[in-house]
Amino acid sequence: MDSSIPYGNNKDAGHFALINGVKIYFEVYGKGEPLILIHGNGGNIAGMKYQAEYFSGNYTVIIPDCRGRGKSELGNEQLTYMQMTEDLASLMDHLQYDAAYIAGRSDGGIIGLMMGIYFPLKVKKIAAFGANLWPGKTALYPAEVESTIKIRKHAEEMIAKNDKTQDWNLVKQRFSLMETQPHITSDDLKKIEAPVLVMSCDRDLILEEHTLFIYRNIPKSNLCIFPGETHWVTNANPELFNSTVDKFFSEPFKGEEIRK
Repeated sequence: MDSSIPYGNNKDAGHFALINGVKIYFEVYGKGEPLILIHGNGGNIAGMKYQAEYFSGNYTVIIPDCRGRGKSELGNEQLTYMQMTEDLASLMDHLQYDAAYIAGRSDGGIIGLMMGIYFPLKVKKIAAFGANLWPGKTALYPAEVESTIKIRKHAEEMIAKNDKTQDWNLVKQRFSLMETQPHITSDDLKKIEAPVLVMSCDRDLILEEHTLFIYRNIPKSNLCIFPGETHWVTNANPELFNSTVDKFFSEPFKGEEIRK
């Protein structure tokens, strides 16, 4: 990897756009068909640097900082997945891209699925890693749910104390988001027309059964469970993650016909 590229703070690649009333920061790399990378809840552009470098060899890679993360403004409204999905669709309009490949991890995977549900014409293919359809212990492992609630409560305590050591309102919003959202149904998944690679790993924060539920309810879907990897595979083993997504994006979709 070229460590000299300051992903997330690159004056040569960085841009701001007024999207749905807030300033959204994004960076653009490479040439080719548009591919949008979407980071997770606690991430930013820099967290997808391994994917940006890899895919910029064959695609025009667009990476936004989602609301309140990196250099993007949070705005005055409560943070929601629908809001961030609409931001992404509006950013595509701003850049004059009719449709794009979308690869997202964690919250980014949720947004990718929601793009397929609500903006189907804007999506060519989706790679969604570590996504969940609803909050709570029927979708995520109990330790993750309990940790999310604990951090949200701590943020509220620090706000009550008027502590200024960090942006506790943003922390509260981020963890409230995970605690109470999203709300995607199997009927919603059936609306997705684009091929989707549903991705997880056998040591993810998401229950394996939940990932299978997502896979089984999307009409054109492939399934990938990485062995011996965690929720952080995009950084811990980027070669595995990137090559898997690249193969899915670059080859024709293979569905039930190959089972025969």
